[in-house]
Amino acid sequence: MNPRASPGPYKRTQGSGNYKIKGHFGLMQPLVSILIPAYNAEKWIGDTIRSAIQQTWSNREIIIVDDGSKDSTLSIAKSFASASVKIISQENKGASAARNTAYSHAQGDFIQWLDADDLLAPDKIEQQIKRLAIENSNMTLYSSAFGFFYYRYQKSKFKPNNLWQDLPPLDWMIIKFRENLWMSLDAWLISRTLTDLAGRWNEKLSRDDDGEYICRVVLACNKIVFVPEAISYCRIGNLGSLSTRRNYEACVSLFLSHSSCIEQLCKMENSERTKKASLSLLQRWFIYYYPDYPDLIEKVINLARELGGELHCPTLKWKYNWIKEVFGWKPAKIAQQTMPKVKTVAHKSFDKLLHSLRI
Repeated sequence: MNPRASPGPYKRTQGSGNYKIKGHFGLMQPLVSILIPAYNAEKWIGDTIRSAIQQTWSNREIIIVDDGSKDSTLSIAKSFASASVKIISQENKGASAARNTAYSHAQGDFIQWLDADDLLAPDKIEQQIKRLAIENSNMTLYSSAFGFFYYRYQKSKFKPNNLWQDLPPLDWMIIKFRENLWMSLDAWLISRTLTDLAGRWNEKLSRDDDGEYICRVVLACNKIVFVPEAISYCRIGNLGSLSTRRNYEACVSLFLSHSSCIEQLCKMENSERTKKASLSLLQRWFIYYYPDYPDLIEKVINLARELGGELHCPTLKWKYNWIKEVFGWKPAKIAQQTMPKVKTVAHKSFDKLLHSLRI
C-alpha cells in the first residue's frame, strides 16, 4: 500500500472541516483535543505545534504540557498561546504524567495524542472524522498511516504492516504480539468514551508506556477502522529518548508493560491463540533481559510457564555470533545493540545535511 501524497504539515489543504455528526454527537461538530506532552523538545516543538494549528479540522483545541523542561521548550510553546492553544507547565514527572495532566484539561469529544517531535499532515484529523461520519460510533477506534523521518518529513518512509487494516480488537492484539508490530501513538484518533474506559496512563512506566496504554484502548473498543488517507509523521533517531533505553529501570518497565498487556488479552479471551501470541511476544523481547538481569529473566520464564510454554535461549544475529564465541554473551549483545545506533547516527547526520541544503 502506498499512502497518498501529502502536502505536509506546513501547507493548508482545502477542507471544510464542517462534517456534522448525527447520533452520539447530535448535529454539532465533535471537538478534537490535540494533547502534546513536551520535555526538552526545543528543536522540534515549534514545528509540532504548527502541524496541530494547521489542521483542516477547525473544531479543535491544543493543550501542551511542559514537563519541567530545562531548555527553551516552555518559552517556545508560550509563543503559540491563544484562545485555542493552552500551555501548562509542571515539574518533571515523566511523559505519562504529562499526558494525564493534558487529558485532565481536555474538553474534546475525541483525543489526538501527539508527541512533541512528531507531525500531523494537515488533514489527518479531518480524514478520520470523515470515517466517523460513516461509522457513527463512539466505540470505534480510528488508526492511520504513518511514516518515519529524521529531519525531512517529506522523505518519510512508510512501512505498511498487517495492522494497517480494519480489524476486531482481539485480532489486532494477536497480530501485534505474534508479528512484533508497532503503531505510532500519533496515528490514533480516540473517542472520549474509549479514553475514559481505558483509564489513565500508567505513570510507573517509562519504556513502552504507550504500548501498554494503547493495549487498554484497543481492548475497550468494538472495532478498529484504518484510515489510509490520514497520515502522521514519526521522528526517529533520538537516541536519548525513553524508547531507546535498555538499562534496568527500562527493562523493568518493559516487563511490566508486556505482562499487563498479556493479562488483559488473556482476560478478554483465554485461548490457545492468545497464549501462543503472548509467548511469541515474550520470546521476541527475552534478549532485552538476557543475560544481564537474572531477576527479570526468572519473571519472564515464569510468566511463559503460566501461559503453558517455555522460552529458549535468545539468539544473536549470525554476524555477532563470533563475538559471543570469543568474548562471551555480553560483549556480543552490546555489539548487536551498538551497530544499529552507529548506522542511525550516520543516516541522521546525512539527512540533517540534506535538510540544511533544502534538498
